[in-house]
Amino acid sequence: MAVPKRRTGKARKNKRRASSYTLPRVSVMKCPECGEPKRPHRVCPHCGYYNKREVITVEQ
Repeated sequence: MAVPKRRTGKARKNKRRASSYTLPRVSVMKCPECGEPKRPHRVCPHCGYYNKREVITVEQ
C-alpha cells in the first residue's frame, strides 16, 4: 500500500484547496434597449424589456 513519504505542507495544501472555493464570476451585458448593465437571459430591471419586447412595466 502506498504511503506518503513526507507530510504535505500548509501552503501546498491551501493552494490546492483554493481552486474549489473560488466563486464563479457573474457575467454582465448591456441592455439593447436602455443600455444599462443587466444579467444575460433575464428581464432588464431598468426598462422591463426582454428579447425586444416589454415584459414588465417599470415605474420611473
